[in-house]
Amino acid sequence: MEKTQNNKAWFLVLPVLVLVAFSAVIPLMTVVNYAFNDTFGNNEFFWAGLEWFDDMIHSSRLHEALGRQILFSAIILSIEVPLGIFVALNMPKKGFWSSFVLVVMSLPLLIPFNVVGTIWQIFGRTDIGLLGHTLAALGIDYNYTADVLDAWITVVVMDVWHWTSLVALLCYAGLQSIPQAYYQAAKIDQASRWAVFRYIELPKMSGVLLIAVLLRFMDSFMIYTEPFVVTGGGPGNATTFLSIDLVKMAVGQFDLGPAAAFSLMYFLVILLVSWVFYTVMTNMDRSASDIPEEL
Repeated sequence: MEKTQNNKAWFLVLPVLVLVAFSAVIPLMTVVNYAFNDTFGNNEFFWAGLEWFDDMIHSSRLHEALGRQILFSAIILSIEVPLGIFVALNMPKKGFWSSFVLVVMSLPLLIPFNVVGTIWQIFGRTDIGLLGHTLAALGIDYNYTADVLDAWITVVVMDVWHWTSLVALLCYAGLQSIPQAYYQAAKIDQASRWAVFRYIELPKMSGVLLIAVLLRFMDSFMIYTEPFVVTGGGPGNATTFLSIDLVKMAVGQFDLGPAAAFSLMYFLVILLVSWVFYTVMTNMDRSASDIPEEL
């Protein structure tokens, strides 16, 4: 018997489609319009073709910001993913302490981005900040507003503090879904701790780990609020990432054409790299999904 389809149910989705059209599609079309046109105001546009894209592709400013962005995302992923897995493996599995740790781990994720930046801006100051004052008392010359290395360390540590919990909680959820029979079989086979992690826990975490890596890459590649509040993109342009440079171009300099072309290229880079991450990690998941007979 064929299943009856009620096409009237699409009307329930119509409000969502209208909302998405106003909040996403229409602004995107506006950006596309500015990316291919030039304007002198009064809604008078002149066809510019690929001029703005050509300018951005050959812009040393864009290349430098892209290099800083790639370096930042690479550092963040190389720290937060292994650290999140380590924390998840050592979290209590049941009882009061399990609930307590879950609540504590969730707290950084509840803090708004601008508040996180303000917290670390004050925290790192040498006059009133606990971290800055302590380092100064120890004789360590720390100044994130003047030293490039200090600014990078502050921004990286701030992001690790803010978002490692997300990776840990996702990995913890993956670990909780593993049946106890797997651990019992490994215990009978006298499998080592590394073998249990390599052939049981890691393959079962691969799904949520893929989500964690994609989310952290996209977030780190689009980061704006926290470093802007802490360093303002400085000292100099040391922490001027792509999003900060884009805002300076669009709002500070009001170069709408180059900024629109910049934003479209920015979006395509994120989309492309996310697809590469997804493809590579999916293939790795398929190759690692088979558990050997002997651990």
